[in-house]
Amino acid sequence: MKEKIYTIPVTEAFALDCECPMCVLEKRFEDEFTDYILGPSLMEPDGRMETNEKGFCLRHAEILYNKRSNMLGLGLILDTHLQEQTKKLRTSFENNLEALEKDADQSFVKTITNRLSSRQTDGQKYIDELISHLKALEGMCAVCSKLDYTMDRYVDVILYLWFKESDFRKLFASKKGFCLKHLRLLLEGTKKYLNSRESALFVKHLMTQQLDNLERIQKEVNWFTKKFDYRNSDAPWGNSRDALPRSIQKLVGYCNLK
Repeated sequence: MKEKIYTIPVTEAFALDCECPMCVLEKRFEDEFTDYILGPSLMEPDGRMETNEKGFCLRHAEILYNKRSNMLGLGLILDTHLQEQTKKLRTSFENNLEALEKDADQSFVKTITNRLSSRQTDGQKYIDELISHLKALEGMCAVCSKLDYTMDRYVDVILYLWFKESDFRKLFASKKGFCLKHLRLLLEGTKKYLNSRESALFVKHLMTQQLDNLERIQKEVNWFTKKFDYRNSDAPWGNSRDALPRSIQKLVGYCNLK
């Protein structure tokens, strides 16, 4: 197989024995991106603008804090992110304060009438807008956005290699399938990067491989549960001793289980 710079991370991840080589890829880039955000990105205006706007999801907020590699840098990021979000919320609140006060002062009869009517008051519209803003903010993350972009690029590389390199196709077939998250990502990639014939060929092989491996790991979990029966106490564990963490990864993707 001819190696190129953009194929090396893929072939390295697929060379490992794991439940999902794409989880290996994602974890590698996640580590790189979190290090970057606490390092060079701190001094880049574009990087700070992105973290000010998006902040971090729960997972990446935990990772950034638990690294403890640059607490000052993290503090600076959170400081300006809080400033920007507080400013947005305060401006929105002050622009709609009159509408809230109007609703608060309305009579009991008016309240009942509004409740029976499908028409919203300006105060209710503001509350809906506030909820929508907060939901959108929950779905933003400066790390996730970089990961999503990078993983989409590597889905393209994986599909390219699968069709162009027979050695990679054999390597792909030797793997244990993927977690369900990355299975979805590969399926989405077929719609974006392949024609209907290519999609059918790839998905046929992918789903055959995936279902075989889901059945494999289900049997390993099943044997794990049966080992708690005293009648099986002397029976060998086989591959089931670590079946729980591997099955969790298979279902939800990489997670830091302890």
